[in-house]
Amino acid sequence: MKDKDLRKFFDDRVHQFNKPEFITKDPIQIPRSYDLLQDREITGFWTAMLAWGNRTTIINKSRELFELMGNEPYRFIMEHKEIDRKAFLEFKHRTFQATDTLYFLHFLQWFYQRHESLEDAFARYLTPGSPNVEEALTGFHQLFFSLPEAPRRTRKHVATPEKGATCKRLNMFLRWMVRKDDRGVDFGVWNRISPAQLMIPLDVHVEKVARRYGILTRKSRDWKTVVELTEFFKRWGPADPARYDFALFGMSALEK
Repeated sequence: MKDKDLRKFFDDRVHQFNKPEFITKDPIQIPRSYDLLQDREITGFWTAMLAWGNRTTIINKSRELFELMGNEPYRFIMEHKEIDRKAFLEFKHRTFQATDTLYFLHFLQWFYQRHESLEDAFARYLTPGSPNVEEALTGFHQLFFSLPEAPRRTRKHVATPEKGATCKRLNMFLRWMVRKDDRGVDFGVWNRISPAQLMIPLDVHVEKVARRYGILTRKSRDWKTVVELTEFFKRWGPADPARYDFALFGMSALEK
């Protein structure tokens, strides 16, 4: 397929899948059910971190988690006492266990007591000239685990490019918060990170679609593969390469 034909094909798929009707069964519906910025940040981040496996299960487990916070996550994070964390001891999702939940609560309380928005935990590591969010993801990982109480086992739930990880879930979360358009899916509520700096979330299903159309040549699935994938789409949309995530994910979801 010629480049111009391939671009038209992917642009058509973006138009097809970048709409609310397509994401009714997607985890983004969890943060979308909140209006307060901090509620969307907390639920978006935590839902993204739980986003592996069956999408229905991810949504149900996320709802269960935030129900434990009275469906007021920001208020709970800011006001809860240590004794209130006992209610979370039975919460788990796959390998995400009570130890991980308790540390997430601890970090988020520590952070929001000092900052208004979670955006600062990422944007502080970027400059307008940063080519992508790699430094933001690396810096966030270091910040998240900088507290003395940070359990070693919890590190596997928050990826970092420093270890070569694809950081699929973090890139998905950043897309939700940063991308701006009029299609009613992504929130576009963060302004210190540019959509041009976003990376396309890569998992095995997206990789399969990308390889089918000759977009990826790198054999491994790691951070460098994410860079290769995103750089390909920057040729067509340098200001917003992550928009093509809708095409890649949409086609992979239909196949599943």
